[in-house]
Amino acid sequence: MTGTAGRAVVTGGAGFLGSHLCERLLETGYSVVCLDNFLTGDPGNVGHLIGRRAFRLVECDLTEFVHIPGDVDLVLHFASAASPVDYLKLPLETLKVGALGTLHALGLAKEKGARFVLASTSEVYGDPLQHPQREDYWGNVNPVGPRSVYDEAKRYAEALTTAYRNTHGMDTGIVRIFNTYGPRMRPHDGRAIPTFIRQALTGLPLTVAGDGSQTRSICYVDDTVAGILAMAASAEPGPINIGNPDEMTVLALAETIRDIAGSDSEIVFVERPENDPAVRRPDGTLAATRLGWRPSVPSDRGLRRTVDWFADLLAVTGEREEAVV
Repeated sequence: MTGTAGRAVVTGGAGFLGSHLCERLLETGYSVVCLDNFLTGDPGNVGHLIGRRAFRLVECDLTEFVHIPGDVDLVLHFASAASPVDYLKLPLETLKVGALGTLHALGLAKEKGARFVLASTSEVYGDPLQHPQREDYWGNVNPVGPRSVYDEAKRYAEALTTAYRNTHGMDTGIVRIFNTYGPRMRPHDGRAIPTFIRQALTGLPLTVAGDGSQTRSICYVDDTVAGILAMAASAEPGPINIGNPDEMTVLALAETIRDIAGSDSEIVFVERPENDPAVRRPDGTLAATRLGWRPSVPSDRGLRRTVDWFADLLAVTGEREEAVV
């Protein structure tokens, strides 16, 4: 079945960001095929979509050949581990999905004559020497460091997407996604925001890496999805940054989350990971001028929504009560 807006394939569609994309595409009239091997995704993220005529969930490994019967108008390639906890535990799988997975997703888009949008990342900038980061900056990445399995997988995926565009005349776009947060993140995925929220809600100390002076720019998931879909609806090749310029230190982020959660947890400082970026903030000029997109959800509002969602989740799982007691 093809929706009124067309038919989209979302790889990694049962992940945090992918599941929100599937939901929003259905709302805009697409029929959606969600592909996921559930290595880091969760079928529960799209459980509320199963049973809808326009939605299909397929368990598959994108590093193997993939075929989707029927027409496809849009391929959104979001399959990858995305948190340090995951990609450091799954280094080969992360590299394979960035290489073979991207190859197969591009092959599907080429076969169907579909627009292809690659989910790249701000991590291609590494520990940047330019601030804020513009799309013409080549980055400062350690190719043999612990984070390289993710950074270089995405840099290769960008190169492969560009080669397919130039060689085959494909309609491709690349979005470089900055720190995104919101409902459906996993409490133990290792990223700063879900970690701080879980710790604050369960009365545990908030573990801030280093002295907490490193910065991050955070974007609420609804805004990120709107930016991705603006890219999908355009003919822009990118890369284009999709992120919120609301930059804050990691320490300030921890303190803000603690206040929103109404927690009295202490803040403790732990060893900072190797090659952890000192700064991170997108230059949003291209997104604004080429896509007409700007983030609109203030960080305090987005964080409050996310804290409330986590509070409900932890109450259901019993983790909150167990830790607090």
